[in-house]
Amino acid sequence: MKAAGIILAAGESRRMGRPKALLPFREGTFVSEIAAVLGEQCTPVIAVFGFDAARVIRQAKGPFTRVENPDYRKGMLTSLQAGLRAVPADCDAVMFTLVDHPAVESSTVAALYGAAARSDAPIVIPRRQGRRGHPVLIRRAIVAEFLAEPAEHMVRDVIDRHAAEILYLEVEDSGISDDIDTPELYEQLLAREAGQ
Repeated sequence: MKAAGIILAAGESRRMGRPKALLPFREGTFVSEIAAVLGEQCTPVIAVFGFDAARVIRQAKGPFTRVENPDYRKGMLTSLQAGLRAVPADCDAVMFTLVDHPAVESSTVAALYGAAARSDAPIVIPRRQGRRGHPVLIRRAIVAEFLAEPAEHMVRDVIDRHAAEILYLEVEDSGISDDIDTPELYEQLLAREAGQ
């Protein structure tokens, strides 16, 4: 199975006050660290930028394909669609995540990939303590559904239509549900990292 990775990094980062993709984290930034972890299982890794895209793309370092979504104000679905349009035709699956989930563990990405390789489920989602998180793995068979979905809809509209077919993968990785979108949460993340 060949999978591509997509990082959704197009938002305005209003509550953070600066682009989340460029926040320092571990050996790089949010976007470069996520790209490195996804890249262990996914080729290519695609990062989708929107707000202030020219500047953020120029400053974003890392081994990933850069895609601009000019329609990012219409919502996250448009960014996923922009990323999916850049996925090579020979990819059987796509693993997508949000740039504000920078601490997802390599083992989680590997487990998602492995679960999808052993299953026919169209969607594989990690879950911790009853809460689902990211990355989400989708098979090529439903990529067209995401691409056809009206821009004003949400990513979860497509996922929820397949609720009975989702394979949930139980993990202990708190990174799947981080959602680091304020300076306070960023400081908490850095403190957690320092304590490990």
